[in-house]
Amino acid sequence: MSDGTHLLIPYASSTADGCVQALKPLALPHLEKLLARMTAAGRDDGDESTLSMPHERALARAIGLTDQDGLIPWAAWEAHQAGRDIGAGAWARITPCHWRVGTGQVAMDPPSTLHLDEGQSRALLDAMQPYFREDRIALEFHQPMFWLAQGEIFRDLPTASLERVAGRSVDDWMPRMREAAPLRRLQQEMQMLLYTHPVNEERERTGLLPVNSFWVNGAGVLVGEPAAPAGLSIALSLRDAAVQGDWQAWAAVWQQVDATECARLLADLDAGKPATLTLCGERSAQTFTGAGGGGLLRRLRAMAAGRKATMQLEAL
Repeated sequence: MSDGTHLLIPYASSTADGCVQALKPLALPHLEKLLARMTAAGRDDGDESTLSMPHERALARAIGLTDQDGLIPWAAWEAHQAGRDIGAGAWARITPCHWRVGTGQVAMDPPSTLHLDEGQSRALLDAMQPYFREDRIALEFHQPMFWLAQGEIFRDLPTASLERVAGRSVDDWMPRMREAAPLRRLQQEMQMLLYTHPVNEERERTGLLPVNSFWVNGAGVLVGEPAAPAGLSIALSLRDAAVQGDWQAWAAVWQQVDATECARLLADLDAGKPATLTLCGERSAQTFTGAGGGGLLRRLRAMAAGRKATMQLEAL
């Protein structure tokens, strides 16, 4: 359905107890109508232990990237999108982050809570660059919370999505293969380097969390020419509340997504346009398609036999 619209909704559901409770009373009338008129077209089953999130795998397929777990080359793709001549080089994302030391574990705070500005980010990158260079890793600034790294170490290195690790124990997601040993050593070195860095001293004076480590993700090599699918939209607004575990806020945002993005997709169906919907949870993703049109009687029959939205979401 390349000539239609495709709505991809990450964090449409979660296995967390708070989400399960928030789903029960949740009313999503436009999603109900969409599911009633669409046909299940493909399912990507996984579990909470996959390195890549279901919505990342779905997006990778949509734009022509490999969806191999932990090896979706997001950094190489983004360098390509920025106009870089990446050749056959291996790239990765480096995200500055705050690791919170607790009893028996070290957890990563959601990086969005750092509020790191460009000046601070560049200053930290400048301090860290020489250490990475010693391991033949070239670092460059891309965005305050996202640096690009190039080096052979990233060619076949499965890494956990930043969204898998945020708010959780980093030890559960740390790459353990022998090839990743230099990265683990760099993480230890950066903790020592950053402990007294002027940027962190200033951040702590103003009540902000220090940057005391980094995370590697999106590693790999770009193969072929990625597509630019027309009509693809991604509803990202559920992510922050889900990552932070604020399920009351998540339910409120879901209702906004239903009233806007889902309503627009339903309008496309009503106008006779082909439409695709992909719902993504923590474990799995489910895609539905609809051809549009069909007359009022057919629509009413479809809605009468429709799927309960919350049941579909719970299955993700």
